[in-house]
Amino acid sequence: MQIGAHFDSGNIEVLDATDPGAVRLAIRTDSNAEFYQWFHFRASGVRDVDCQLHIVNARDASYPIGWEDYRAVASYDRETWFRVPTDYTDGILTIRHRPEFDAVYYAYFAPYSLERHRDFIARCQVSPLVRHEVLGHSVDGEDMDLLVVGEAGADKRLCWVLARQHPGETQGQFWMEGFLGRLLDTSDAVAKRILKGAAVHAVPNMNPDGGRRGNLRANAAGVNLNRAWTEPSMETCPEVYLVRQRMLATGVDFCLDVHATEERPYVHVISSDRVPSLPDRVLEVRETFDNALADAHPDWSTEYGFPRNASRDTINMDLCSAWVADTFGCLALTVEMPFKDNAKAPDATFGWSPERARRLGAASVQALGVVFDDLR
Repeated sequence: MQIGAHFDSGNIEVLDATDPGAVRLAIRTDSNAEFYQWFHFRASGVRDVDCQLHIVNARDASYPIGWEDYRAVASYDRETWFRVPTDYTDGILTIRHRPEFDAVYYAYFAPYSLERHRDFIARCQVSPLVRHEVLGHSVDGEDMDLLVVGEAGADKRLCWVLARQHPGETQGQFWMEGFLGRLLDTSDAVAKRILKGAAVHAVPNMNPDGGRRGNLRANAAGVNLNRAWTEPSMETCPEVYLVRQRMLATGVDFCLDVHATEERPYVHVISSDRVPSLPDRVLEVRETFDNALADAHPDWSTEYGFPRNASRDTINMDLCSAWVADTFGCLALTVEMPFKDNAKAPDATFGWSPERARRLGAASVQALGVVFDDLR
């Protein structure tokens, strides 16, 4: 057998692949950082072979609790990703699989390549509703793509949606496909109503370098972008600096920062309740949005998120949603999806999947429509 990861978002080190039943692998750390958990590789020459792939450094991954009740995803065609038997014992993550074809890809979650990102941007920007801009460039020189849907104006709400500050959290870009796909549907009544009174700014990929490099949380310089919003640097995190500057120029009435969680097998929101300056009226809108999304999507959970209404002096203001809420006094939320399955509605074949993330994105348009009038 052969194992390789020399492709977009690939990440694995082969320690020993002489015996398909006892392969030893290791996940490499993020670029210039100590984070690691994302893996993505291809095994070839494995048709009808009983494979046991042991990731031997799983114990020291960034979130070892994330391996509990976790199953890796696999794909033959790189479109359909299904779950395969996986166990975590004595600090080693073992994938057990008998492939039906000569080659199979394995990953932490369904990958979202930079080429797929470019295709998505291209599809969106041909809509008459969309303007595309390049805000600047990442550490590695990749374009920072911004899509603006609708026309801004003095009486328009200014909505922002961001994904993949943490590059391994590819769920966010599948969510973007669902969100923008519905928003650009000219026959959708909710989308039409929103765009009549809003301009929606979307950054589908906040961390193109980290995604291409196969990182879990860091950009090319080793910075965790979602801990850099208070004082970003053009040298080490231009991705945040550029988006932040545009937000300051346009204003923000609503912001969703879309992520995924290694630990919690639920789909939920992390609220910016604890931001000291946040007006009480925003907390009421948050509750309405949370409940509206639960009504719109069966996977959404209002009971399993992080604690609400805690002390207003304990939040990390370097987080995107905290900085946005504090700076603009608006509703700013972090959406979390699982790497595992959704324990509230498990799927034995696919677990939490790209398709479910897309449906959540589309449902988020519905919830935005519910709170739209109350954003100001």
